[in-house]
Amino acid sequence: MTFNFQFFLLITLLCTTTTTTTVAQPAQAPGPPAPTNITKILEKASQFTTLIRLFSITKVGDQINTQLNNSKQGMTVFAPTDNAFSSLSAGTLNSLSDQQKDELIQFHVIPTFISTSQFQTLSNPLRTQAGDSTTYNFPLNMTSSGNQVNLTTGVVNATVENPVYTDGSLAVYQVDKVLLPMSLFGPQPPAAAPSPQTQKEKKKKAGDEDTTATGDSKANSSRRIGLRWALHGLMNGVIAFIVMYYL
Repeated sequence: MTFNFQFFLLITLLCTTTTTTTVAQPAQAPGPPAPTNITKILEKASQFTTLIRLFSITKVGDQINTQLNNSKQGMTVFAPTDNAFSSLSAGTLNSLSDQQKDELIQFHVIPTFISTSQFQTLSNPLRTQAGDSTTYNFPLNMTSSGNQVNLTTGVVNATVENPVYTDGSLAVYQVDKVLLPMSLFGPQPPAAAPSPQTQKEKKKKAGDEDTTATGDSKANSSRRIGLRWALHGLMNGVIAFIVMYYL
């Protein structure tokens, strides 16, 4: 058998070749989630241009972001669409002062997280960021029937159409109308009835005025009578003088 030197060399080369093994690097842990930003959420959803502008003007958007990142209660926003704002009477927003615009937007924000499963168990009126929820101020009531959820302010009735965003901390729900609060757009509260003490004071004042008027009337009457007697005496004196002169 003939020895094949080339074959032997090839086998030797293959056996002595060093094999390099690549060690896989461990995957990096994901970074912390980005802080919630209500403006970016609405921008991504589109059709909320007017609400985004009002969030910016009133700084309510910044307040929501700050509260979300520093509170465990969460928040809920009822977001009117651009069409909802367009349906308002012309000049409605422009007629409001900066403070009133702030109150209007705060009225759309609930300082707690509300899931869709909680709609039927909520107690009315809902507490909004606008403050006082009594009648003639900022009452907001929710009613639920089947799959339909309605909101009423005493001025307007709106429908919750669909969730825009929810993450367990922030819930954003689209509504078909701007929520107009009683304090800004409703009738003014009736004037308070006067207290019994006030009524007594008015009667006493009226009585004093009547007494003064009566006294003045009597004094005027006495002066008129005295004047008549003085004139009567003067006429008698003149007549007596004429008679004595001609006699």
